Amino acid sequence: MAPPKEASSALSLLLLIWHFTESNFPTFVLPNSAFGLLAALAAPLLTDCPERPSNWTFLYRALAVIVFNWANVFVFDLANQRLPESRLEDQLNKPWRPLPTGRISPETTRRWMLITIPIVLTVSAILGVATESAFIMILTWLYNDLRGGDEIIRDGIIACGYALYLTSSLRIASGLGYHISEHGYRWIAMMSGVILTTMQVQDLKDQAGDRTRGRKTLPLVLGDTVSRWIIACFTLFWSISCSYFWRMSLWGYALPMLTGIGVASHVVSGSHDTRAWRCWCAWQVVVYALPWLASMQN
Repeated sequence: MAPPKEASSALSLLLLIWHFTESNFPTFVLPNSAFGLLAALAAPLLTDCPERPSNWTFLYRALAVIVFNWANVFVFDLANQRLPESRLEDQLNKPWRPLPTGRISPETTRRWMLITIPIVLTVSAILGVATESAFIMILTWLYNDLRGGDEIIRDGIIACGYALYLTSSLRIASGLGYHISEHGYRWIAMMSGVILTTMQVQDLKDQAGDRTRGRKTLPLVLGDTVSRWIIACFTLFWSISCSYFWRMSLWGYALPMLTGIGVASHVVSGSHDTRAWRCWCAWQVVVYALPWLASMQN
């Protein structure tokens, strides 16, 4: 028996929403959520919270962190993918997205934003991070509608956005009654540096579409070979620096270094840029886990 028409329509809507955010889920939603949750397991090292949350509290906050990150990324993706130059780029890089496939029009996407932005700001306010979400919306506007994402400052905008996502994730995961410590903010600033200098790994696989829209990414500005070596060197640099920040033992250096070497080797070889990007996402989570590993070490 065929499912009811209402159920089929609801499923189609959910799939459409998912396809807007699918490519950014492993890049933004999962790593940013992992940062907050792993940091909450080491809450006394990063906040004024005296202890880590209980299991049930942790599970509830995990859901809240994922909802926050996904909802704000959804707004970004709506704003980004509806633009004419983005549609042209996606026809080359991501032809399966909703707009290139004709499943939704740019005008309907704009109307979705009129509804989604107030909802996301309200959800963020309930979670206690309305200010951070509002600044994320401003950066979304700078990146997309003002085309900051096509300029050389794009990596700076992304790094600032990450700082807001990470701060919000840590605040939600640790509990709204607590505050991030100075050491915690230093760690978040360090993570922004990681993003600023290594996230260009995702640009390696998108050069054809970026060139079409005139986007000034590191590979297109400095050249493919130079940018690959820059990304590889910074990945190894941060693998060591972040471990040193937490005064890790020798085994604590090993995990980020091994995954970092994996990223660097894939990037320099140029044989499979999509795999290099996925390895970078995994390395990112390993680096985010260092506070938790440090708490177990002490």
